[in-house]
Amino acid sequence: MVLSPEPGTLSHYRYDPSFSAAIVVGILYALAFFATFFQWLRYKAGVWAIMVVAAAMEGAGYIIRAISSKHVTEKSIYVAQTALIVLSPVLMAAACYIIFGRIIYHVVPKEARTTKLLWIPPRFITPIFVICDILALLLQLIGVVRITSIDITSADAQSKVSEGKNIALVGVAIQMACFGLFSIIAIRFNFTSRRFTSEFQQRITLPNDSESKIEKYVMIDGAEKRLKPNWQALLHVVNITCVLILIRSVFRMVDFALGRTGYTEEHEWCLYVFDALPIFPCVALFNYWHPAKYLPYLQWRLPKPAR
Repeated sequence: MVLSPEPGTLSHYRYDPSFSAAIVVGILYALAFFATFFQWLRYKAGVWAIMVVAAAMEGAGYIIRAISSKHVTEKSIYVAQTALIVLSPVLMAAACYIIFGRIIYHVVPKEARTTKLLWIPPRFITPIFVICDILALLLQLIGVVRITSIDITSADAQSKVSEGKNIALVGVAIQMACFGLFSIIAIRFNFTSRRFTSEFQQRITLPNDSESKIEKYVMIDGAEKRLKPNWQALLHVVNITCVLILIRSVFRMVDFALGRTGYTEEHEWCLYVFDALPIFPCVALFNYWHPAKYLPYLQWRLPKPAR
């Protein structure tokens, strides 16, 4: 904490937080949230509720941060904005796990869904990584709340800060390790999936007025609605999102490691450049390349014929 502009009071920030920056970023995320929410309803994409919640958390986090910038001594507002901004990308990672799993079921024939293809049995891809994601989220939540809610005047404040920092670091480390492995698997699938391209093309039925198998919505065997056959575009978005979340995770790892007196805690630009900036496309890209345009089933449970 540092002295705030008001004499005799303490600020929870080590700089003068920008109201304008928080408002602008908050509005951008709010727009992305409304688009994501509308698409979730329109496409009845049950599993995409995770991204809806993540976008809402980002938008709310920065709007609350704007409020916090005008009330720098209010602990509850400071804790709320920090927790929302730190935790929302963890949910975005979970959304990527689920969508990648659905791509596998959509593209890869049942007999080819082997451990050799993905290093992990395809049916366990989503459960394993989501469980790790939940663990990482809980640890980061505990760590962030402990760090931000400490009374700086208490005798054991420093030890509690260190404890909270270590817990948060473990959470980020788990997230980075799991998401790093997942990113490698997802990027590798760009190459290993080429063997299924010909078979997938054979499942496509073109409309009478169509001349392309790339841009048009077509019927695909096993699907109950018309879809875009270029599922690789969705995979590329997942890959890009993975890289962006990893960049942000490295920043959070450094931020927690340096602690409250570190460079990242004393310079606000770090938050916007290494957190807000890379995470925004993780929502916005899916608004254009929405999973429902490429995947037949986005309910919470896959129908038996699709498994």
